[in-house]
Amino acid sequence: MVLNKQKLKAELLTEGENTCLPFHLHIFESVASTNKTLWELLAQERHWTEDGKFPSLKATNSDSRYVVIAAEQTAGRGQWGRKWVSSRGGLYLSSGFVPKLNINSGYQLTFASAWGIAEQLRKYGVDVEIKWPNDLILDGRKLGGILTETKVRDGKITQAVIGVGINWTNPVPSTGVNLDSWNNQGNSSKIYCLEKLAAVVLLGIDSGIQCLEEEGVNILLSRYTKLLSNLGEIVNVNGDFCGTVVGVTSTGNLHLLPLDGSTLSVKSSSIYLQPGTISLGYRESAD
Repeated sequence: MVLNKQKLKAELLTEGENTCLPFHLHIFESVASTNKTLWELLAQERHWTEDGKFPSLKATNSDSRYVVIAAEQTAGRGQWGRKWVSSRGGLYLSSGFVPKLNINSGYQLTFASAWGIAEQLRKYGVDVEIKWPNDLILDGRKLGGILTETKVRDGKITQAVIGVGINWTNPVPSTGVNLDSWNNQGNSSKIYCLEKLAAVVLLGIDSGIQCLEEEGVNILLSRYTKLLSNLGEIVNVNGDFCGTVVGVTSTGNLHLLPLDGSTLSVKSSSIYLQPGTISLGYRESAD
């Protein structure tokens, strides 16, 4: 299922507040990875500003945000180099822009994108939550994920690519859910086609980044935390101790409060776990 470019533009105009589309859209049948393809396009792009930077998120140029969408990925990637199965029927999308962050703040982009996409989907009747740090879940099962990649120079993030995969009609494992099947199981959402889903995701990324840039990381984290499915969850860390999830930090760490009786090598009122330290599970489908 190849996404229709003109239909997507129409959906973006319908959903967006502006009549000018700030997206330069590239749509493919098949790519190895939408993130990889977008990086290659950015490297080839000649419309650079004088200081060598890609046009900013708020640039008035209608081509200010470059987007790659593919019907399938043959070598899709998830976090920490994990394989992302990307068969036809899903939404595989990458968006590139220039953020305003230092080198240690890359996870703020992931949090902003996750919150923005989830918030937009919820407006359309899809009660998405966020599983730390980068997954979108629906009824306890994985609906999609986000992969953020950046380039840095002089201690600053000079370019960022946000990759998003969302299950639409593609087959999923027992721990996953696709939105089309969910719609057909007595649920009611206003996402009726792949182009609508793509438009909502693109505008969700933009709204999340806008929140980060204009309102700051503390406001963003408070909104992200409200949709965090793991909030209040008791986590066992390698059999060493148990703690309750109370939030996240701006650098991406999961914030735990140890339970009474937990054994810690270093006594602390709080524990912070880096992404990749532990894996938080999913609900299995009963189908």
